[in-house]
Amino acid sequence: MTEPSFHMTPDEFRRHGAEVVEWVARYMETVEEHPVLSPVAPGDIRASLPAHPPQRPEPFEDVLADIEALILPGVTHWQSPNWFAYFPANSSGPSVLGELLAAGLGVQGMLWATSPACTELETHVLDWMLELLGLPDRFRSDGPGGGVIEDSASSATLCALLAARRRGRDAGAELGDLVAYASAHTHSSLEKAARVAGLGADQVRVVAVDETYAMVPGALATLVAEDRAAGRVPFFCCATVGTTSSLAVDPVAALADVCVAAGVWIHVDGAMAGSAAVCSELRWVNDGLDRVDSYAVNPHKWLFTNFDCTCFWVADRGALLAALSILPEYLRNEASASGAVIDYRDWQVPLGRRFRALKLWFVIRHYGAEGLAHHVRRHVELARQFAAWVEADARFELAAPPRLGLVCLRHVGGDEVNQWLLDSINASGEQYLTHTRLDDRLVIRVSVGQTHTEERHVRALWDHLACLADAS
Repeated sequence: MTEPSFHMTPDEFRRHGAEVVEWVARYMETVEEHPVLSPVAPGDIRASLPAHPPQRPEPFEDVLADIEALILPGVTHWQSPNWFAYFPANSSGPSVLGELLAAGLGVQGMLWATSPACTELETHVLDWMLELLGLPDRFRSDGPGGGVIEDSASSATLCALLAARRRGRDAGAELGDLVAYASAHTHSSLEKAARVAGLGADQVRVVAVDETYAMVPGALATLVAEDRAAGRVPFFCCATVGTTSSLAVDPVAALADVCVAAGVWIHVDGAMAGSAAVCSELRWVNDGLDRVDSYAVNPHKWLFTNFDCTCFWVADRGALLAALSILPEYLRNEASASGAVIDYRDWQVPLGRRFRALKLWFVIRHYGAEGLAHHVRRHVELARQFAAWVEADARFELAAPPRLGLVCLRHVGGDEVNQWLLDSINASGEQYLTHTRLDDRLVIRVSVGQTHTEERHVRALWDHLACLADAS
């Protein structure tokens, strides 16, 4: 008797794959019906799962049924059009299909030689993204710079900082003398990157911000001068185009003036707001990028490409490769030795690489520049409408200048009322909001940018807030 293989046969995969695609399509159609924020308590999901793994194979139908019965109740629905929390983490049909193909191919793209298409498509798509966003040619792959897809903007920040550290050490600086700069509104990944790179807390200077929460170039210049006078070595500055709290935009051009003059690597985190540049009228988000050392933007936030997918560019890849290249014997090959190919393992911390470019390629080809701009532009219009409703209601106030798809607001009744409003909205399951603190006051954030959010969803959120304000 032939022993069972236990593998899923191609015919079984074909049948079950169709069932999974149908499940996902049905989820896309009905996601709006689910409570946006999962109502489960800590431990509920684990308590519903068997204590031990199955000894014998189980029917695929049972597995898919448990997705519905056990997993879905514990999902917070980032793909709901009533998602207004944090920032969007958008998906779309073409992106999901691209991800499926990448998983099916099972490529490990650490070297050009391990799958040339994985590397060359990524290089090409990153150049396409330059064109779509109107970014400077200094980041093109056919010059000294180039782009790579990282898993997240946090990894991009770490890689930029490591490249800057290498450049500083090559110039003779001691690790303990290096100093980095950021504002209090810079993403927390900068602090984590500094820790990973071996920098102490006192080696990251916090630069003052103005009334719009943007970094002040004069304050940066003062800190750089003070550190130099004290014998320290300024080496890295992280500017932000679209901070997490308020979508504040640091004045990149003026900050670049300071950094270029001082020999400081300037990295720009455009994770969310950078995608706005697909709209020609919003390309002010690119101001100053012609002089920075590195830049990152997340298609997995606002360009309908499912997580994870961060585009990261450097103007000169030499320092990045010097910081991250390690060549053990088992990775040596003729193509790499020729110098004619890119090995993206040298552009990131891990060795292994997924075929992320495939889903981004699918998205760009499906939507085209016109489709991407259409949806981003519409989200910005909806956010402006929401901000207008806030300004017209004496019970509320704008807590920061509304920018692109983000509106920061407060009820004039104070923190306690705002916390109650936030908790009430989220407990209802109808929408999901998150908060921040600006000038030590609780602020409600409304992020408009989920793939399928329409005017009726934004209107329903405002009506909900206004109704609760009547009851507060």
